[in-house]
Amino acid sequence: MTPLSNLKKDLEALANPEKAAFFPRFFKTGKGEYGEGDKFLGVMVPEQRKIAKKYKDLSFGDLAQLLKSDFHEHRLTAIFILVYRFEKGDEGIQKQVYEFYLKHRKNVNNWDLVDSSAHKIVGPYLKDKDRSILFELAESESLWDRRIAMISCFHFIRNEDFDDPLRIAEMLVNDPHDLIHKAVGWMLREIGKRDEAAEVEFLRNHQDMPRTMWRYATEKGVTI
Repeated sequence: MTPLSNLKKDLEALANPEKAAFFPRFFKTGKGEYGEGDKFLGVMVPEQRKIAKKYKDLSFGDLAQLLKSDFHEHRLTAIFILVYRFEKGDEGIQKQVYEFYLKHRKNVNNWDLVDSSAHKIVGPYLKDKDRSILFELAESESLWDRRIAMISCFHFIRNEDFDDPLRIAEMLVNDPHDLIHKAVGWMLREIGKRDEAAEVEFLRNHQDMPRTMWRYATEKGVTI
């Protein structure tokens, strides 16, 4: 058997029918919902991380096949492998992972896939590079591109670099989708933890932002 087939077999061995029945509702896979058509084995995240570490040397070709899978756990395990490889790799490996991630980002197509990877691959890679790609993603028609743009900024925020995160938040403040409201509010809250004045100024300038975004941004009781 190939490494890819062994990985899939390992995941199938951990399948939990009860979780497999619950996850479609949790990840909104109904008709017209953001996760429409997603399928689940019912494998928990800690178990997927263990398998990702076991198969950390999986080829990029096999990773591409995993990311094309209809099964959520296949795609998330591929994401975990990419993150592990990026964090452990040299500059050349990091460039490979970053470019591969962007090329296959249409398969990074649920909020947990984005939130497990964007600020661990895209953000760190672009820390000292041109970031125009993030502004292109923020203008994309793809919900997941827009979320990648915002969540990638978490890396900058953690390093007290707020200019681009605030610019992207400005671009997305009137986005129609709830998942972007949550992402922007979350990143604004993270900015506020480090520079409350910067968050307060943004909030005062956008008091008509969507309610969910405002709630996420002010969750820690910031005073406006």
